[in-house]
Amino acid sequence: MAPARAAGRVDVSARGEHLAAAESGGGAGFERVVGRWQILGLSINDVVGSGIYLLPAATALLLGPASLWAVLLAGLAVCLLVLTYAQAASYFDQPGGSYLYAREAFGPFIGFEVGWMIWLTRVASAAALSNGLAAAVAHVWPAAKDGLGQATVVTVSLVLLTVVNVVGVKAAARFGIALVVGKLVPLLLFVLLGAFHADWSLALAVGLPPLGNLGEAALLLLFAYAGFENIPAAAGEYRNPRRDVPFALVTMIVVVTLLYAAVQLVAQGTLPGLAQSSTPLADAAAGFGGAWFALLLTVGATVSILGTTSNTMLLGPRFLYALAADGFGPRVLARIHPRFHTPAVAIVVQGVIALALALSGSFVALALLSVVTRLVAYIGTCVAVLVLRRRHGHRPGALQLPGGAAIPVAALVLSLGLLASASLANLAAGAVAMLVGAGIYLVQRRAAG
Repeated sequence: MAPARAAGRVDVSARGEHLAAAESGGGAGFERVVGRWQILGLSINDVVGSGIYLLPAATALLLGPASLWAVLLAGLAVCLLVLTYAQAASYFDQPGGSYLYAREAFGPFIGFEVGWMIWLTRVASAAALSNGLAAAVAHVWPAAKDGLGQATVVTVSLVLLTVVNVVGVKAAARFGIALVVGKLVPLLLFVLLGAFHADWSLALAVGLPPLGNLGEAALLLLFAYAGFENIPAAAGEYRNPRRDVPFALVTMIVVVTLLYAAVQLVAQGTLPGLAQSSTPLADAAAGFGGAWFALLLTVGATVSILGTTSNTMLLGPRFLYALAADGFGPRVLARIHPRFHTPAVAIVVQGVIALALALSGSFVALALLSVVTRLVAYIGTCVAVLVLRRRHGHRPGALQLPGGAAIPVAALVLSLGLLASASLANLAAGAVAMLVGAGIYLVQRRAAG
C-alpha cells in the first residue's frame, strides 16, 4: 500500500508542497522538460478536436440564428471552469489534476473515485477517437471504412502514439504541437478566405432559439470546449507547473472561444443550408474555395482527431500513474522509466486496453460515460478549490481570482446544471462506474490492511 497517503489526507500547507510531492511519489523520477508554450499547445490540442468540424451544423440545427451568440456564451461559461482549474493548478507541482485536488481536499476515497472516472473517460476516448480517425481517413482511403483497413488505421495510430509517449513527454509535446499547427492552419484559412465570401446578413442574423433545444445545445456547446481538465495531469513533467498551467489554461480558453466563434460566423455566412450539412466546413469550403479547399478541411479534420488522440494517450496514463503511486493499483504502474523518465508501464497498459476496446467495438458503452465522468471531475474540482483556497491561497504565486469564492461557486452551479441535463442512460452508466470504482477501492484497502 502506498503509505501514509492512502490512509488519509496529507496537510500540504503544513509540510510544504515539495515534501508532499516526495511523499506521494508525485513527480519523483520525472524529468521537468515541458515549457509554458508547449503546455499551451497541448491545451489547445486537447480542446480543439473533431467537434469543431461538426459544431457549426449541430448548433445551427438546434439554435438557428442564435448559434453564433451561443458559441460565445458557452466560451464565457466554460471560462468559469477553466479559471477554477487554473486556481487549483497554481497550488501544486504534482501530477494528478482533478484526482490530486479531490484527494487533497477530501481524502483518498473521493480522490480515487474522481481519478477512476477520469481515467475511464481517457481510455474510452482513445478507443473512440481511433475509430473516428479511421472514418476520417476513409474519405481518402475507402478501405479504412471497415474490416482490415479500419483495424490497420486503429492499430497503427494507437501503437504510434503509445511509442511516442513512452519515448518521452518532450517528444510527445513536440509531436502534439506539430499536430496543433496541422489542425489550426486549415481552420484559420477557412476563416480568412471565407470572410471575403460571407453573406453577413446570414452570418450575423439574430433570433430567439427554440426553447426546447436549450438543454441539449448547452451540453453540446459546453463540451465542445472540454478537455482542458486533463492538462494538469502531467504537472510533474512541466518546468514550472504552478505558473505555466494557469497561463496555458486561461490563454487557451480565449484563443479557442475566438476561433470557435470565427468558424461559426464564416460557416453561417457561406453555407445557407448549414443546419442540414453532415460535413459543414468541407461543404462551405467547397462553395467558396473549390474541391481542393474541401479536401484541405477533410485533412484538417483527420489531423485534428489524431491530435486529440495524441493528448489522450499522453495525459490518460498520468491519472493511472497517480492512482497507482497512491496505492490504488499495481505498483508497476507507478514505475518511471529510467531512461525516458515517463510512466512507461501505465502508458503501454492504457494503449493495450484502448486498442482492445477500439478493435472490439465494446468501447461504445464506456463512451456513454464521457458526459457524466467529466462532470464528476468538474464538480469535484470546484468543491475542492473551495477547501484548498483556504489552505493554500496565501502561498506566493497562488492565483487569486476576483470575487473570492464567487467563480468556483458559479462553476459548481454550472456543472450541477449540466449534470441535471444528462440523460438517464448516462447517469445510470456513471452510477455503475462509480460503484465499480468503490468496489476496487475497498478491495485495495482490505488487501493492504
